[in-house]
Amino acid sequence: MSDAHITPPTYWPIIGSVALFCFMLGLVNWLHDNEIGPYLMLFGFVTLIYMLYGWFAEVIAEGLNGLNEDKVLDKSFRWGMFWFIFSEIMFFVTFFGALFFVRLFVLPVLAGNMGYVTTHYLLWPDFENTWPLLKTPDQSQFLGPSGVMDLWGIPAINTLILLTSGLTLTVAHWGVVKKRYFQAIIWQAATILLGIVFLVMQAYEYGEAYFHKSLRLDAGIYGNTFYFLTGFHGLHVTLGTVMLIIILYRIICKHFTPKHHFAFEAVAWYWHFVDVVWLLLFVFVYWI
Repeated sequence: MSDAHITPPTYWPIIGSVALFCFMLGLVNWLHDNEIGPYLMLFGFVTLIYMLYGWFAEVIAEGLNGLNEDKVLDKSFRWGMFWFIFSEIMFFVTFFGALFFVRLFVLPVLAGNMGYVTTHYLLWPDFENTWPLLKTPDQSQFLGPSGVMDLWGIPAINTLILLTSGLTLTVAHWGVVKKRYFQAIIWQAATILLGIVFLVMQAYEYGEAYFHKSLRLDAGIYGNTFYFLTGFHGLHVTLGTVMLIIILYRIICKHFTPKHHFAFEAVAWYWHFVDVVWLLLFVFVYWI
């Protein structure tokens, strides 16, 4: 058995754990209006960035020295990325589950459907089960939005953008496989540009929603589910775009070979995952 995958113990996981602990502890203190909260959270965030930079730089250096040719190490990387994406899938399953639970159970119950006539009469007898929910059960506490999000405007354009970005990324990957680095650079840059355009379009859409449709987090369950689902997806697109930029730099530096370019593959997996999640968002948040 090859021992090429055996490397000295690393202290990066310990630094990452401390960073995450400080970040979450700072967030909790910030939510409780403790002065130390923002500073502790910032310290955790900066430490986390330092850990990511140092750890990935170390892994890249190992790859450039030929350690990525070991099959055991390659397999561990692939399984690690698989489980990371699986954890992200479960993350979105939770949010989609909340959306479906509200739409299929909570709203019908409050409206007196499914045999809950008494609940409807005692709580909010004037409440109607509609989606998107523009009229909240208690208008005195939570004033609903003035309108729903458009389907065939920015959301449809962003869907086309992400689907196109999946195609450009595949062409860039093919360039690496065929050792056509100029092709890989051009199409990778195109993918990054599409990701940035998506984020700009989403920011503009948020402005329209907040200022012209009064769609906010305090505008009822429609605003909550909209911002949590699309917002966390936007966060993933941002992270994916940063990954794509790093991969572009590595393509320019010719770190990849046709046989050994798993870093590219891992980012491609992640980006395609983001594409699929957006298709689900487009259907269940904007369309249905």
